[in-house]
Amino acid sequence: MIEVQNVSKSFGKLHVLKDISAQFHKGVVNQIIGKSGSGKSVLAKCMVGLHRPDTGKVLYEGHSFHEMNAQEKREIRKEIGMLFQGSALFDSLTVLQNVMFPLQMFADSSKQEMLDRAHDCLRRVNIEDKDHLFPAELSGGMQKRVGIARAIAMNPKYLFVDEPNSGLDPQTSILIDDLIKELTEEFGTTTVVIIHDMNSVM
Repeated sequence: MIEVQNVSKSFGKLHVLKDISAQFHKGVVNQIIGKSGSGKSVLAKCMVGLHRPDTGKVLYEGHSFHEMNAQEKREIRKEIGMLFQGSALFDSLTVLQNVMFPLQMFADSSKQEMLDRAHDCLRRVNIEDKDHLFPAELSGGMQKRVGIARAIAMNPKYLFVDEPNSGLDPQTSILIDDLIKELTEEFGTTTVVIIHDMNSVM
C-alpha cells in the first residue's frame, strides 16, 4: 500500500497541491482523477520521488519515502513500474530492447534470463511478434502495449500509469484499460492511474 499524508506542493507562488491525503491499495486500480492542470501528475511525481513535497509524507508500506537514504530509495524505485503518457519509448531501440532496458539497469540476471523475461512481458501484452520493430513502426495502441510491457518487466509492486488512453481510439482505449486491470489483479500490484477520461474511469 502507498499512503499520502497531508502533502502540499507549490512552485513559487503557484500552490498546486494543498494538504492532500489518500491511500492506494494493493491489487486494485487506484485512480487520481481531475481536469487538466489540477495537479494529478504533480501528486504522482511526489509519490515516486521526482518532486519533494513541501510538507507531508509519502509512505510505502508504512515507511516514509523522502526520509529514506539513497540506497533505500533505490530499492523502492526498483519496485516501481511507470507507463508515461506518451509511452516514452526510446526511438533508437527496438521493441525488445526497450523492454529489456530496465532489466539491464536494475536486474541481477543473465542475458538469457533478461531475454526470457522481456519476451514473457511482450507475450502478456500480446505483441511478441513485433519485438524486432522500432517504435516509429508501431501504432499508438501498440506503443502503449510496449510501454506496459516495459513497466512490468521488473515485476513491480507499484505501477504508475499516466493518461493511458491519451491519443487512442475508443476501442483501443478499452483494450488498454482491460489490460491494466487484468495485470493489476493477476500480479497484485498497487496500480495508480492518472486520468481525466471518465469513460475509462467507469
